[in-house]
Amino acid sequence: MATMVLIRHGRTTANATGVLAGRTPGVELDETGRAQAQRAGERLAGVPLAAVVTSPMLRCCQTAESVLAQQGAAPVLETDDGVTECDYGDWQGGALKDLAGEPLWRTVQTQPSAVTFPGGESMAGMQARAVAAVRRLDARVEAEHGPGAVWAVVSHGDIIKSVLADALGLHLDLFQRIGVDPASISMVRYTEQRPYVLASNTHAGDLAWLVPPPAADEQASTGDAPVGGGSGPEEPVPARPGGSAGSAAPLG
Repeated sequence: MATMVLIRHGRTTANATGVLAGRTPGVELDETGRAQAQRAGERLAGVPLAAVVTSPMLRCCQTAESVLAQQGAAPVLETDDGVTECDYGDWQGGALKDLAGEPLWRTVQTQPSAVTFPGGESMAGMQARAVAAVRRLDARVEAEHGPGAVWAVVSHGDIIKSVLADALGLHLDLFQRIGVDPASISMVRYTEQRPYVLASNTHAGDLAWLVPPPAADEQASTGDAPVGGGSGPEEPVPARPGGSAGSAAPLG
């Protein structure tokens, strides 16, 4: 079973000013975002990544390059449109404080499965293409590099939240309960039986424990859930639950 590491891009100039960047070209990491991307790369420096796939958006490419810079034998960076940002249509480039006054905003918060952004993409369509993309990529990485492979995908908040919701078996209407902060790291492992969410929205801690031992135990190889919870990794997995401030879930 390969392990997928989901990395949200670092903070951008748009994040800092409360603008919904969407697919606007040229949106870059700000100084804080560059430092966040550096820390994400440091956490993964001890994990030989079999592949790094990124959304084609500049902010994700910059984050991915920061991660790759701290890899020994770095794989070639790939881009995949399947994990690109949601197409927010007419909302793209809008100020979040203004969009929060739109009638559709409440539906985004409470029933995202019913949302199609004017001139853009439906949130259900966004989830379907993102989940299909990561599952396709995960199967390819495992076929090429073996069941112990660890690989990374750098994407966007709503994309990662929708992938985590699918892995957790949650309806899309519940995905706003999941926090995914800038440059946070989440992890999913797909097996024949079910997906496992190993961690969500983590911000600190060495991730070298992801490197599989020379001989994986039998239950790990079958994907069965250990009765009683199992022994866990050799080192604890630090995780900070969190998300943006406020009662409404941010977009992007």
